[in-house]
Amino acid sequence: MAGTDKTQQFNFRPSPAVILCEPQLGQNIGTTARAMANFGLWDLRLVNPRDGWPNEEAIAAASRAEHVLERVRVFPTTEEAIADLTLVYATTARRRDLQKPVLGPEEASQRVISHIARNVGGAGILFGREKWGLLNEEVALADAIVTLPVEAAFASLNIAQAVLIMAYEWRRQTDIGKELLFGETVAEPATKGELLKLFEHLEASLDEAGFFTAPDKRPTVVMNLRAMLSRGTLSAQEVRTLHGVISSIERKHERPKANRPSKGQKGEAE
Repeated sequence: MAGTDKTQQFNFRPSPAVILCEPQLGQNIGTTARAMANFGLWDLRLVNPRDGWPNEEAIAAASRAEHVLERVRVFPTTEEAIADLTLVYATTARRRDLQKPVLGPEEASQRVISHIARNVGGAGILFGREKWGLLNEEVALADAIVTLPVEAAFASLNIAQAVLIMAYEWRRQTDIGKELLFGETVAEPATKGELLKLFEHLEASLDEAGFFTAPDKRPTVVMNLRAMLSRGTLSAQEVRTLHGVISSIERKHERPKANRPSKGQKGEAE
């Protein structure tokens, strides 16, 4: 699937690390790097790769994902590879006799995004060996297990395929995913403070217009109005537009009704 825009610079935004435990084939490392680059990941860590590092087969298979390969870090043990991380998930297709939360790729990605957004440390995802996956001791180091909804009769995935699925889900769950379709941009979201000012403006205008006919029900109606306006993510521009709409209605309401005879009043000329 072609479509790389060579004029664009790769954005090294905060993202989870991908840790391959004792990968055997350089080709799998290269295709993993390519899968990562497709969806904006760049922190690739190798634990004791069988054929050493750097690896010519990996470079050939990476297909211009050199920016990922150039940053590869090699560690002798899994413990050292994850030492600087504060959230680690282990991918596995096998049932484990470990008391660990089990997540799907969607929920796992949501939790990783939340963790990174809180700026409480890095996150990483462990992937096992081509032949037998992760050791129980490695899974035990993780905060949770991630399983993919594969066919039980044929559950084995190539490493790069598993990485691709997780990388795609991470990208889909982030706000940057909204920018992917033909340059569509994401509007700056309104802050909670901006929303609060909008609520107060609307409520004051409704008070002035006599909307709240039953004072005892006002708090409930206000709560429902705020819930309605908070249901979608309003942009800062949308909030400014709504302020303008409310102000326009207020001015219309305050404007004197000129040249309009009152009820029962006759004109000077019949």
